[in-house]
Amino acid sequence: MSIQAETEERVDAAKLLALATTIFERCGLEKPDAALLADSLVYADLGGIHSHGVLRMPEYAAKLTRGGVNPRGRPRVVRESGACLVVDGANSMGQIGAHFAMERVIERAQTTGIAAAAIRGSNHCGAMAYFAAQTLAHDMIGLAATNALPTMAPWGGAERLLGINPLAVAIPAGEEFPILYDAAFSGSSHGKIRIYQQKGLTLPEGWALDRQGRPTTDPALAIDGLLAPIGGFKGTGLAMIMGILSSMLSGASYGTELGNMEDGPRPGQDGHFVAAIRVEAFEEAAHFKARVDKAIRQLHDCRLAPGFERIYAPGEKEFLNRAAYRREGIPLNAATLADLRQTARELGVEGI
Repeated sequence: MSIQAETEERVDAAKLLALATTIFERCGLEKPDAALLADSLVYADLGGIHSHGVLRMPEYAAKLTRGGVNPRGRPRVVRESGACLVVDGANSMGQIGAHFAMERVIERAQTTGIAAAAIRGSNHCGAMAYFAAQTLAHDMIGLAATNALPTMAPWGGAERLLGINPLAVAIPAGEEFPILYDAAFSGSSHGKIRIYQQKGLTLPEGWALDRQGRPTTDPALAIDGLLAPIGGFKGTGLAMIMGILSSMLSGASYGTELGNMEDGPRPGQDGHFVAAIRVEAFEEAAHFKARVDKAIRQLHDCRLAPGFERIYAPGEKEFLNRAAYRREGIPLNAATLADLRQTARELGVEGI
């Protein structure tokens, strides 16, 4: 059975966004925060990253209504030194604190050229590309990283000690789509493995290990076991580094301090890290973006290996998906839609 063979329903992006916003308002968020949180999920679905889209709605609603996350938490800057900031998310959802921090960092980088913020007092923040991409309209390079619950073992181990701790990088271009890289340091994520489980599919080789550290393609064993790192020891090393950047600079929890997969994360203990680099502080922006265009076109013109029809720059597939899904609707599988509709019913919201 293939992903393409799975029966999916197309959902209008605007209707999905309106529903998600209303659900989050019913969870206690003020409308601007509800709209931001909903937009971050629909943004992921529009890009085809369904592991970080409205699949997360039931989990987020539970966190906000009975899981200890503060729906009215207001992020604030609690420490600053030149171009460096520390933001406390006040136990809000991670999207609220990360977006706030990136706005402050962009503003600071207009003067300092480079600025960064470490965020504490936060929670799950979804797809990191959403925050890195905030810089693009300002001709800045954006970086965004986060810690995550431990789901990987250190290289050679068989115990959950490391989060997959993703990194996103946004680089502005001229005529081409911007470069927008967003990936964890594992072969996949729990969210994506859940999608495969919902569809009754086996996993690609190299994505996961069972509890004993043996490779598996069974989604159930993978969810109960370990995520496999990319690049062997290199992936676990980079995951550790991103975890430290995302937690120890701000005082957020690192690794097992955050919690575990069985009990979930401790509310308000997540940490993130964001940075902005103003291109004009180094190079004339138009010239820089023209060179990025040239680098992207060089990829497009590369001779293809057998079995490939096209080469994409980082993030290019997602930009193309967004255009197509806005026209044709976002494809969501039956399990995701059922969970979304159940969440809406529980909160007294009319579904789609």
